[in-house]
Amino acid sequence: MIEIEVQNETHQDVHRIKAMCVPRIGEGIRLKEPNGQWASYDILDVWYQQAEFGEIWVPYIHVRMTPEELKAIELSRANPLVDRGQQMPIEDFLKKFEGDYEHETVRLNLDMSED
Repeated sequence: MIEIEVQNETHQDVHRIKAMCVPRIGEGIRLKEPNGQWASYDILDVWYQQAEFGEIWVPYIHVRMTPEELKAIELSRANPLVDRGQQMPIEDFLKKFEGDYEHETVRLNLDMSED
């Protein structure tokens, strides 16, 4: 695993990710947003800096959200048909369907022989 420092131009922040390979300039990458949603980003720049210890070079990438992703976010904010007041975490939603007792499995008789 390679630890890569990500400089996010869209949110003006810096964080680290672990990846199997370093992406190249022009490639796309999916990163998790602060709100928990995934978004597409373009790789604008890739460079390496020598670490403070030893002969290790640390990869850095500079990313920006894709124009299509930015348009989709703006459209979803402006959509009057979506009631944002009804949003809830999936765990809370699933609790509605849980009963007070454990579910019992039904035994199936798969014996097709004729007696």
